[in-house]
Amino acid sequence: MGHRVNVCAIVSKAVIVATGVARTGDREVLGVEVGDSEDGAFWIAFLRGLRARGLGGVQLVISDAHTGLREAISSVMLGTTWQRCKVHLARNVLAKVPKGSADMVAAAMRTIYAQPDAAYVHGQFDEIVTMLTRQFPDAAAILADARDDVLAFTAFPEAHWRKIWSTNPLERLNGEIKRRTRVVGIFPNDAAVLRLVSAVVAETHDEWQEPNAATSPNTPWHSSMNNPRSTPRRSRLPDSPPDESPRCHNSSDTTRVSGGVAWSRKSPSDMLVSCPEN
Repeated sequence: MGHRVNVCAIVSKAVIVATGVARTGDREVLGVEVGDSEDGAFWIAFLRGLRARGLGGVQLVISDAHTGLREAISSVMLGTTWQRCKVHLARNVLAKVPKGSADMVAAAMRTIYAQPDAAYVHGQFDEIVTMLTRQFPDAAAILADARDDVLAFTAFPEAHWRKIWSTNPLERLNGEIKRRTRVVGIFPNDAAVLRLVSAVVAETHDEWQEPNAATSPNTPWHSSMNNPRSTPRRSRLPDSPPDESPRCHNSSDTTRVSGGVAWSRKSPSDMLVSCPEN
């Protein structure tokens, strides 16, 4: 008698969440997608979907140095500038510094972003590169090579710098999604993943609607995620905390968190579009 054997394979999936922030600080989720990988083709399809649903006027995209995402941005978001996340860059630099000197180097790098205007920011950046070159040439080389990309935020109004120089504003939302999905561990299909992630986003959006919601940076919105006709409610996004030392959640497994943000100067509906990976 023959026996039928059902073999089930566990595969890794990438969950992409795009959020938008208006110039006034209002924030919303623009889309959620699940895919087989995080390569350029996946990101291109995701960003094209956002464009097809009406996203436009993007002038600045903020992310880590994820190759697939960068390629997709240059292909789909034509005419945009790329801002390399300063927190992710700091982590790359500190990886080339002895542990005993890491705090000193991290503190020195933070002085770059504590300057009052763009000219001082660029000047301080050059001073820090010179300082590192004497003791840690490998770290200095990484920082120097990223100069134009990590200082792209200086071309925008100073009032917005804290929101556009890193992906830190996304990390709390990403952390909650990671926490909830890890409880389940293994999902039967993509639809199950989307149901849970959408529920997490919807719950957090409800928190945004509370009178004191402006004090919480964890402010996503869940509409009919990929419905171009939906009209989101809006809520406030506060400034990032003053100390933005390297604290982005990141690992090499399938729950890796990184992301990107896009800035648009379209009049009242200007958007800061973030595309974090989970």
